[in-house]
Amino acid sequence: MALTRDQVMTALRTVQDPELFKDIVTLGMVKDVQVDGSRVRLNVELTTPACPLKDVIKKDVENALKKIGAETVELELTANTRGGSSPRKDVLPQVKNVIAVGAGKGGVGKSTVAVNLAVGLQRAGARVGLMDGDIYGPSMPTMLGIKGVAPNVRGNRIIPHEVHGIHAITIGSLVEQEKPLIWRGPMAHGAFKQLLLDNTEWPELDYLIVDLPPGTGDVPLTLCQLLPITGAVIVATPQQVALDDAIRALRMFQQLGAPVLGIIENMSYFIAPDGSESDIFGRGGAEKAAQRLGLPFLGALPMFTELRVNSDMGKPHANFEGHPKLRESLESIATHLAGQVSIRNMQSPAPDLKIS
Repeated sequence: MALTRDQVMTALRTVQDPELFKDIVTLGMVKDVQVDGSRVRLNVELTTPACPLKDVIKKDVENALKKIGAETVELELTANTRGGSSPRKDVLPQVKNVIAVGAGKGGVGKSTVAVNLAVGLQRAGARVGLMDGDIYGPSMPTMLGIKGVAPNVRGNRIIPHEVHGIHAITIGSLVEQEKPLIWRGPMAHGAFKQLLLDNTEWPELDYLIVDLPPGTGDVPLTLCQLLPITGAVIVATPQQVALDDAIRALRMFQQLGAPVLGIIENMSYFIAPDGSESDIFGRGGAEKAAQRLGLPFLGALPMFTELRVNSDMGKPHANFEGHPKLRESLESIATHLAGQVSIRNMQSPAPDLKIS
């Protein structure tokens, strides 16, 4: 039976994006439809290359078309990461999404999570930048393997390091190694602003991950004042003491008008060499907190010796190439974050932030 383009488009309107809860035609995801008898060729453009449910969408499209008599379906999945509905006109217009990674206290693995989120999104096909905004204790030089390596400079602009497939900048590359950064609030504000906006030449990016200092101080305030961020990710360990501080950080972002994209539980449990698991800090605390607060839980990251070794050696890509459980955990968290960003960008823009 020969199909018409109208029949094909009507069938595709029955296919919903499982996260955005709208059909793929309304979302503008259907491209280049070609119909030749009972043969249909089309492109479905996902809202992110890290779409966690791309296989579901692919299957639903094929089933919908076969129901109306398509004997051959040639489907190509591509991606075009979307930014917010209010594009940045004056600051970082080339960056579609700015994602802050914060924590209520130090030592919960916030920087480790930020690095691996950036690498995970890049490996999924996105263009990703990483800013080490933890200006008091920059750890990116070690984690990225660029300790002692100065970035290139073009005129008065710093060119981010291109390493592990991402574009990264850290103040740790601009100061003497092991030198303490003793700054009062205004100095921290100025240094962060210069590194983020004034002196760094960022390329076009789908995501810019900003690793913030722990707590609720000047730098998170500065970030939220400087530009509209897509949202914040909160990293916490499972025990209640850490969660108490994490919730304070979460409330800070909400008070500043920055959406919270979700919570990640780091050091969720320990996997021994024999495969047994130990809940050292009490697994599941962050997930329960997310449920109580009505926020997405982006996933749990167990404790792996490989994660520590690879971080110390500056080889984050190795976390995705070794232990299968580690790779699965990191990829799951990255794709869930990408999904939440897409959901956020389909919603109405948040009101402008005014801080007196």
